[in-house]
Amino acid sequence: MKLGIIGLDSSHAVQFSRILNGEREPFHIGGHPVTAAYPGPESQDFDMSRDRMENFTREVAGDWGVKLYSSIAEVMKNSDAVFLEQVDARRRLEQFQEMVCFGKPIYVDKPFALNTVDCREMFKLAEQYGVPVLSTSSLRFADGLTAALKQCEWHSVIGADFFGPMPFTATQPGYFWYGVHMADMLYRTMGTGCSKVSVIHTSEHDIITGVWKDGRIGNIRGNRCGNGNFGGTIFHESGSVFIDVSQDKRGYYECLVEQIIRMFDTGQSPVTRQEMTEVVRFLEAAGESLTTGREVVL
Repeated sequence: MKLGIIGLDSSHAVQFSRILNGEREPFHIGGHPVTAAYPGPESQDFDMSRDRMENFTREVAGDWGVKLYSSIAEVMKNSDAVFLEQVDARRRLEQFQEMVCFGKPIYVDKPFALNTVDCREMFKLAEQYGVPVLSTSSLRFADGLTAALKQCEWHSVIGADFFGPMPFTATQPGYFWYGVHMADMLYRTMGTGCSKVSVIHTSEHDIITGVWKDGRIGNIRGNRCGNGNFGGTIFHESGSVFIDVSQDKRGYYECLVEQIIRMFDTGQSPVTRQEMTEVVRFLEAAGESLTTGREVVL
């Protein structure tokens, strides 16, 4: 299977190329090389796009032997499945519309969309063209979280708290930029069914609280100072399990790529469209609560 990448302004484009093309990498995944890439247009008002495109393009092409093309269509024609990695999620719907008509599996990097209107339109297109789609943070499949959930499999999960860095960036509104990491960890643990969201905000910290329809509570604690690690605690009927993914032997990018490749091979996403949509709505609602100071009903 030959894979393509759209957008080379994301560090994930480099990491995924390394894992899939680097035969000497300790957790190399073989048989699915990245062979085609389109750097994509830079977003001049977004420094994470504008200032990184050149170096990441050089790494993907020079270090990992990926052929560069001058358009999305060329990459789609020369690939069996594709990663949409453009770092500026404002371009998601426009680029997805161009990609989906080729009928090939697509991984959309986080966040899937910046609002539920675009999210639903993208899934409508995926349904129309019969395209398998996966979008998630790499933290969702971190080995530490997987192991913790394994410990809880004989118990009912009654709640969960997750923590991590929470920087803001003006072009990716609210909590979509980094809140998606903890949101995906929370949803993998709690499942769908969040009914309302509220936010406590200070200059350096945020707490996003979701209340599920069955009364369970899930929290996200984000910080802009101090600890930059991701982790959390899962509460079940017989105790609690702590997670610190910085202690994992295998990186969470490797964990994610394993799941993406399985989706590319089978056409079956490990995350339902309902759950991916609810993650977008959860983050959107958290942004609304941040703005208004009120609880938001989903």
